[in-house]
Amino acid sequence: MLHWSLIVSALGAIVAMLGAYCGWSLFPTMIHKKVEQSVIIADGSEQFKRFVNLPQPLNFKVYIFNVTNPDMIQHGAIPIVEEIGPYVYKQYRHKKVKHFSRDGSKITYVQKVHFDFDEDASAPYTQSDRIVALNMHMNAFLQVFEREITDILQGFANRLNSRLNSTPGVRVLKRLMDRIRGKPPFSWVNGILVSLIEDVKSVLQIGENDPGLALLLVHLNANLKAVFNDPRSMFVHTSVREYLFDGVRFCINPQGIAKAICNQIKESGSKTIREQSDGSLAFSFFGHKNGSGHEVYEVHTGKGDATKVLEIQKLDDSHNLHVWLNSSNEGETSACNQINGTDASSYPPFRQRGDSMYIFSADICRSVQLFYQSDIQYQGIPGFRYSIGENFINDIGPEHDNECFCVDKLANVIKRKNGCLYAGALDLTTCLDAPVILTLPHMLGASNEYRKMIRGLKPDAKKHQTFVDVQTLTGTPLQGGKRVQFNMFLKSINRITITENLTTVLMPAIWVEEGIQLNGEMVKFFKKRLINTLKTLDIVHWAGLCGGVGVAALSLIYYIYQRGRPVKELVK
Repeated sequence: MLHWSLIVSALGAIVAMLGAYCGWSLFPTMIHKKVEQSVIIADGSEQFKRFVNLPQPLNFKVYIFNVTNPDMIQHGAIPIVEEIGPYVYKQYRHKKVKHFSRDGSKITYVQKVHFDFDEDASAPYTQSDRIVALNMHMNAFLQVFEREITDILQGFANRLNSRLNSTPGVRVLKRLMDRIRGKPPFSWVNGILVSLIEDVKSVLQIGENDPGLALLLVHLNANLKAVFNDPRSMFVHTSVREYLFDGVRFCINPQGIAKAICNQIKESGSKTIREQSDGSLAFSFFGHKNGSGHEVYEVHTGKGDATKVLEIQKLDDSHNLHVWLNSSNEGETSACNQINGTDASSYPPFRQRGDSMYIFSADICRSVQLFYQSDIQYQGIPGFRYSIGENFINDIGPEHDNECFCVDKLANVIKRKNGCLYAGALDLTTCLDAPVILTLPHMLGASNEYRKMIRGLKPDAKKHQTFVDVQTLTGTPLQGGKRVQFNMFLKSINRITITENLTTVLMPAIWVEEGIQLNGEMVKFFKKRLINTLKTLDIVHWAGLCGGVGVAALSLIYYIYQRGRPVKELVK
């Protein structure tokens, strides 16, 4: 008959195996299925309600570069800036669902965003604070005008040259020149032919010094006062509320040519410029985003593949953007125009160490890759930290196989010979229909070609790098966000008096941080629904495994001990 200690030992081994099976197979499978069910967006589900209205608002922080020497800048001095802020806003997002796809794997919606100023978080700063900042709307108008005129003239000149070169008489003259060039006694003939062709070109060519163009620029220069409220410099004295949301007014009761210019600005369709009730115009950075939503998103619901949940499938009924340059091969979409990832309000579940993920930002018209950095703990919740890499805005150009970002829309600015900007800067002209340049805050990591021309910048990776901490199982963001800076080139523009003494610099305007920090209520909810359950299952796993092994080992030792005792000792 089996000794009782062997039976107990066997039971302990069975408990240990059950603990191991549960901890390393059963429980992970159960958790995986439970997480899958919880993240899938199905009509009427809890996740659907959280999808339509985020459980807590995002934090939207704005830092403004106040200009301390505007008058000196007008005379060629290097700009000196001082960061003020943060001005903190609560960003509420509401999704108006249009429909689900037939198989339930896609959901289409329009997202509305609303901003509320957070006085407590912003203190001591208020929206009434007065600032001196870059006059974005005037600077943008002048540069866009310069670019469009240059494009028109260049295109016209190219067509004239093409027509000239295709003229039979000119081709004959060129071939004759090639044959007799440098051969006496025909050198004098060569000179006559060269003079003849150049004279023909000079008659047809339109250039920067064309009288018609000069007259146009003179009229523009004369009407800047009427259009932009008699500006004394390239900087505007205004309030934070006006600069960011309410709008800096201009085009107030314009007449004649000034009115025509204002109508042209209005018809350009810029999102940041809105017509007021009195017919004037107003510029603001974010006024157009407050309470409105226009882009139509189609995202994955996670049905059929939970790892794709919330990944953007279409934007405005298109799988790709039409913003950046495409490949020369007809019909082939460049990597720059591809839409990848989520909108950063949440991320796909089941993250792994060493992986990467994408977010898509409509504000900058591009997808951004985030790379795993380290394990973290956020108020007792385990997660992974992800951050942007060098391929965001540092490594851009043909040598990095992403020259599609080099739109080369800016004339007479600080850029490389191939048209790409230097490291750390991205031209958003084709994205925003305005000559806006993207950098990291305080031009973190940007080329010295830009940073050396501005005083007052204090780049700090801890403060200015984009990062996000994500819960490993569910993909829920714990803290972090996007951090970017918006700039414009400040430069001299031919025949525009107010710009004539300017030094060409990349001028910072504002930088923003858009992200989340899970609040106490959400932390408690998260711990109750997931973390505490995981801890309980972990305890069961290790209690069963270690307890079973312990009981089995002790019982077996006891049995061996009993077997080894002398029979006489047992008799006694």
